[in-house]
Amino acid sequence: MEADGCAPRRHRVKAITFKRLELASFAHSTVYLALLLCAFVLGNPEPETFVLGLAHGLIWIVMSLVCIAVARARIVPFWLAVTVAVLGGLGPFAGTIGFVLESRRRTVRMATASRYS
Repeated sequence: MEADGCAPRRHRVKAITFKRLELASFAHSTVYLALLLCAFVLGNPEPETFVLGLAHGLIWIVMSLVCIAVARARIVPFWLAVTVAVLGGLGPFAGTIGFVLESRRRTVRMATASRYS
């Protein structure tokens, strides 16, 4: 265990990567889009709307808890974890856009670092 007590936490979130969270966010947005289409375009058919709504709610809860944990482990920035946790229940598209922006920011940072090293 490290002096700051973070070794167990880092070990627990080791399997969770930024890319995996980004893909999960895209999947969550896809489920939510299907829910919106099912509810408003297709006339609210049951049980499809219920299943998609339940999936959206459960994914949102899991994504929120995981993003808070990985923000503490510094895998994602705090602003992105807050975006996923707070706005994700109303519309996960904000979290997906946040992951895209952070991915681009990381790509630019890596390109700049390799250029000057």
